[in-house]
Amino acid sequence: MKISGFTKRISFNSPAILGFTIICLITLILNQITQGTTNRLFFSVYRSSLLDPLTYFRFIGHAFRHANFSHFIGNFMMILVVGPLLEEKYGTVDMICIIITAALITGLANFILFPRVAVLGASGVLFAFILLSSFTSFKEGTIPLTFILVALLYIGENVYSAIFIKDNVSNFSHILGGIVGAYLGYNIKPKKR
Repeated sequence: MKISGFTKRISFNSPAILGFTIICLITLILNQITQGTTNRLFFSVYRSSLLDPLTYFRFIGHAFRHANFSHFIGNFMMILVVGPLLEEKYGTVDMICIIITAALITGLANFILFPRVAVLGASGVLFAFILLSSFTSFKEGTIPLTFILVALLYIGENVYSAIFIKDNVSNFSHILGGIVGAYLGYNIKPKKR
C-alpha cells in the first residue's frame, strides 16, 4: 500500500499466533455450517472410549473450538495482543509447543476429572500466555513481582468464580492453563536475538 510517497507492507508477523487464530476461526465457521457436528466429533473434550482415535485428537482439538463468535472474540482479543510479543521473545516453535502443551494438559485433566462435561475453547492457552507474559523480564534467581500480581489476580479470580459462581466457564481450565504458563515461563529460555 503506497501512502504519501512511502510504502507500507502488511507482514505476517506472528505465524504461530496468526495460524492459531485462523484455525480457530475456520473451526467456528465449520461449526456453523455443520450445525455443531464438527465440534462434537473433533473439537470438544468429553469422556469417550480410549479405543476411539478421535479421543486423542480431542485432547488438543478442544482448544480450537469456541461456543460462538463472542467466545472467540473474548479469547482472541487478548491472545492477539499478548501472543505476538511472546512469539517474538520465545520464537514460533516454542509458541506452538506452548499452545499444544496448554491444550493437551487442560484437555487430559478435564477428560479425567470431569467425565460429564464437554470442554472447549482457547481459554487455557490464553491463561498460559497471561502468566507466561509476566516472566518476560525474568532474571535468574528472582521471581518477578508482576508474576505474583498476575497470578493473584487471574488465578485468584478464577478460584473465587469456581467456588461461588455457577456458570458455563471452565475455571479449572483457566487455572490449569495459568499453571502451565507459569511453569513454562520459569523453565523455557527466550530465543537469542
